[in-house]
Amino acid sequence: MQKLFDEVGSLDKRCYEGFALTEDILMEHAAEGMASFIKQKFTKDSKILVVCGRGNNGADGLTLARLLYKDYDVSVFQMSEPRSPMTILQKKRAQAIGVKFTIEINHCDVLVDALFGTGFDGELDAEAKSVMHVINKRDAYKIACDIPSGMKLNGECDKHTFVADVTLTMGALKKSLYSDHAKEFVGEIQVLNLGVSRDVYEIPSPWNLLDFEDMKLPHRTKKNSHKGDYGHLAITCGDKSGASVMSASSALRFGSGLVTLVGYENEQNLNIPHILMYSHTIPLNATAIACGMGLGVEFSDKELLAFLDNSLPLIADADVFHMKIILDVLQRENVVITPHPKEFISLLKLTNIADITIEELQNDRFKYSEKFCSLFPNVTLLLKGANVIIGQEKKFYVNPHGNPALAKGGSGDVLSGLIGALLAQGYTALDATISASLAHTKLAQNYAGSDFSLTPEDLIAGIGNL
Repeated sequence: MQKLFDEVGSLDKRCYEGFALTEDILMEHAAEGMASFIKQKFTKDSKILVVCGRGNNGADGLTLARLLYKDYDVSVFQMSEPRSPMTILQKKRAQAIGVKFTIEINHCDVLVDALFGTGFDGELDAEAKSVMHVINKRDAYKIACDIPSGMKLNGECDKHTFVADVTLTMGALKKSLYSDHAKEFVGEIQVLNLGVSRDVYEIPSPWNLLDFEDMKLPHRTKKNSHKGDYGHLAITCGDKSGASVMSASSALRFGSGLVTLVGYENEQNLNIPHILMYSHTIPLNATAIACGMGLGVEFSDKELLAFLDNSLPLIADADVFHMKIILDVLQRENVVITPHPKEFISLLKLTNIADITIEELQNDRFKYSEKFCSLFPNVTLLLKGANVIIGQEKKFYVNPHGNPALAKGGSGDVLSGLIGALLAQGYTALDATISASLAHTKLAQNYAGSDFSLTPEDLIAGIGNL
């Protein structure tokens, strides 16, 4: 697990004031990190073009060009004259040793984007858009210096944003690199050392980046055990019973000792797999409940209230986010909710947090996740997306491991089953959500077929190989 930060300017300042380091020293280390990456990946005959802006991101690029000079065929395209003191100094140094400056964005093997850094939060002017268009069209390996140029502080990107193969970011990870928009532009992300260990450079942060090492699978270590030791998940079975069946199948495969579908239809009318149980009431030995997947209008408000009239851990999803009963759900303890963006804006409106569009949400997912969790600190939120956000009170996590294969109806039902299984087995709401989300994305990564062919059944079948 790694820390994520809104900005690192304050961390740089801490280095200057607390560790007697200078801006120049940090910049030299940043450029050395980029140079080392290039030297490990590309041969000496490679042609390198560094595209620089007028601010300190451009200064990083100029420093890199100086460090690569003579080892590579390196040249600099300077979009505009330097303005910051460090950019003026680094250009003087580069020119003094003979670095070549060009007025053309010519063919190259490696193109380094050092136009705009984390300070950019406005709109690109016509000249910048033109340059960005040209460098994005170049057939070269593309490196973003710190962040892809054009990305805003909140992670918002437009069509002109630099499309990188790799982003070499300075000192620490920025939240903006993990917005849903950013996933199209950042490529691989690596952190460069600035002269001190990250353990020294970084400070505590409420935001964290998840990795698969953070996943805690429900391995069975107790030899003298029976099915009742591994929990009993009860799931509402509504109009679209297929969704609840997928959740139930997922939960059973992920370790829940028992899974029961709860509904009011005649069981003979439902095509329920023989491995699942069906009941008109919640089993007395249930240890967790799940509600919403394929719920439809099968349950009356009274019946839903009866289903929720307990203190069991709960996973809520799908249809329930459009019902007023969600306000009762949000008052529970040990509750997990898993909305996708459309469902989340409905939830934000119902709770009077905000009345916004999906576009407005996607432009600021971090902010609205924080707002929701501050108002409902007992709820664990999983906001679906290209990069999943998980939040509880003042603790937030990003799962960056999802891929487009999961963009298929039923994938979310499988996720709900995974979370429900862990809740039934005694995981805390937060631990269940983190581990289930990581398992969900790992299942997609493990799938050997074409990305467009993944189905919920494939995800469920792969659980046994985690």
